[in-house]
Amino acid sequence: MARKLYRERSAKGNWIFVHRSARLATRDAREIGAMPPATLPAKQPLNPARRIVTAFIALVAGAAGLRVGIGHAAAADVPEPLWAYGFLTPPAPGDKATPQGLPSRKLRPNEDPAEQTRIRHVAGSDAGYSLVDIRDLSNVIDWFPGDHPRMTHVIAHGSPSLGNAARGCASCHLPTGKGRPENAPVSGLPVAYFIRQLEDFRNGLRSTVDPRKPNTPTMIALAKGMTAEEMKEAAEYFGAMPWTPWTRVVETEQVPKTRIVGNLHQEIEGAGTEPIAGRIVEMPETEEQTEKLRNPRVGFVAYVPVGSIKKGENLVTTGGMSVADGKIVPGRTVACGTCHGPDLMGLADVPGIAGRSPSYLVRQIYDMQRGTRKGVSAALMQPVVVNLTGDDMVAIAAYVTSLAATKSPPR
Repeated sequence: MARKLYRERSAKGNWIFVHRSARLATRDAREIGAMPPATLPAKQPLNPARRIVTAFIALVAGAAGLRVGIGHAAAADVPEPLWAYGFLTPPAPGDKATPQGLPSRKLRPNEDPAEQTRIRHVAGSDAGYSLVDIRDLSNVIDWFPGDHPRMTHVIAHGSPSLGNAARGCASCHLPTGKGRPENAPVSGLPVAYFIRQLEDFRNGLRSTVDPRKPNTPTMIALAKGMTAEEMKEAAEYFGAMPWTPWTRVVETEQVPKTRIVGNLHQEIEGAGTEPIAGRIVEMPETEEQTEKLRNPRVGFVAYVPVGSIKKGENLVTTGGMSVADGKIVPGRTVACGTCHGPDLMGLADVPGIAGRSPSYLVRQIYDMQRGTRKGVSAALMQPVVVNLTGDDMVAIAAYVTSLAATKSPPR
């Protein structure tokens, strides 16, 4: 008899995964945290791929001695990794995001009009665009059409239902789906996972720890305006492109001094260096190309603490598990390959993480640890990240980002 998993209420009122089979005469249930009834109806069967992954993570987490009652287990007291969110100081009570401006082709009054309308070019492209064109988020520019599938309407222009607030998915995530440190790298994601994230944004299940981060409410608004067909269209467009890394990882004790513009670290020319101080500092390889021209062939460099890649390799591949006196000593987490695949390029509808932005990865780990991501995928991750320290997150991201993608993603 095939094993089935269902979601049911525990005695404590939390949603739990319950699996039954002919071999198991007793119920094996593990609490995964509170979930609203409207989102996870009782007795709702999981799809076959999710059954396997869910059962596996529950068994491995239990074997590793992790606390899986996330609704009742306090997360590690970890300060917000401000560098990952693009801020220098913690949020004050009552802080909110400043709304992002609507797409526009208007000239900026503080800049020379001739410079804003001058046609620009990048190496290897026959296209030419002005800064007005580049900044028009509802008509996405395309330096290299041969690098990706033909952009669909929602990718290039956004959902018509949003009117003048519509912006193409590629305006932030780029036509190649590589994204940027302040948003998400979305190419190569499983279609089912991609759609589920948009639904989580729409249904109030995905937010962010730092209330000042402006693109989170933008994503929520965009997701609420998209139809199911548009979500599928975007998911299939980005999912058709295999992920390839474009962030160079460098271990160092000193980093260039930076300023933060639009939640992104940018080098202050001529200002020298400063200690890395346990952070990851991710910035454009060439500011002119990535910021002003939005060249999708010029990526980023991530400066990470010395020794972090090696430490991260241990956490990622073993969960930090060790052997002492012939006995296994559980680590603080579970080996990432358990769910993300042996090469970390994804498994079933679990996303790949190899070679992706470390700023993005740490934000997601921290958001899940603090409970601002509450969807099904996040619920499975919560017991895995609950015990991680800030240094652990830095090390995991440093190692994972340093990996090269090895194969096409799962579909």
